[in-house]
Amino acid sequence: MTQFTSPRPMSLRLNKPRNPIVAPSLLRQAGRHAPGHQRQAQRRDLHKQLLQLASSDSSP
Repeated sequence: MTQFTSPRPMSLRLNKPRNPIVAPSLLRQAGRHAPGHQRQAQRRDLHKQLLQLASSDSSP
């Protein structure tokens, strides 16, 4: 015999976290990341330097 059960709410809003260690991590926000073009420029410069070293190297 089946018994009727009322549907549970999909999202429960808990006022207090279950684990007290989690509370500070919920309040943290990530900082801004460094712009990617600076890193790419440094990579290009390094690649150019390596090419110059390879072309000037006169090993057999």
